[in-house]
Amino acid sequence: MDLARFARDGDESAFEEIMRRYSPRVFRFASRFFRQRSLVEDAAQEVFLKAFTELESFEGRGSMEGWLTRITTNTCLNMLRSSNRRPELTVSGLTEDESAWLENQMADAASERHRSSERSLVAADLAGRVLETLSPNDQLVLTLIDGEDASVKDVVEITGWSESKVKVQAFRARRRMREAVQKLLAHGAKTVAKGVT
Repeated sequence: MDLARFARDGDESAFEEIMRRYSPRVFRFASRFFRQRSLVEDAAQEVFLKAFTELESFEGRGSMEGWLTRITTNTCLNMLRSSNRRPELTVSGLTEDESAWLENQMADAASERHRSSERSLVAADLAGRVLETLSPNDQLVLTLIDGEDASVKDVVEITGWSESKVKVQAFRARRRMREAVQKLLAHGAKTVAKGVT
């Protein structure tokens, strides 16, 4: 890629063009790992710093986008691991909208088939909060496969994992996600029952 070659040769405007062209993807990808805008910005800044310092290692065999996605993935995973925080999600930690959505799910699942786009957004936000409670590897595989519609082959290329590890990780991550949601629903049902009695 000419931009990479020019940037390696010290052309600052070429690297600025790389940042301009690929920052939306880096930001979007990082925002799947972090809810706070400041963490997304920190991740993106770290990604482009690493890209700048490791530009010599980009040989142009794959796409620049793929290379930056791998750097973003590793950066986000390292940030998650270093913070070592996996909050326990409880009903008391939910917003009013999320609690209302959860109660509606328990009260009348059939009527939820026709939920509004606003409720879909609340559900997506709740799913994101549940995802945050999973391990970094679970978050990664679910973000790539279910969030980005990446193929198993794509995930192998991005992570360096074997194909069987990707499949097993995805299977287990989905199971843990379901278990976390079921635990939350069960806890919510107990809370609602206490409020009724």
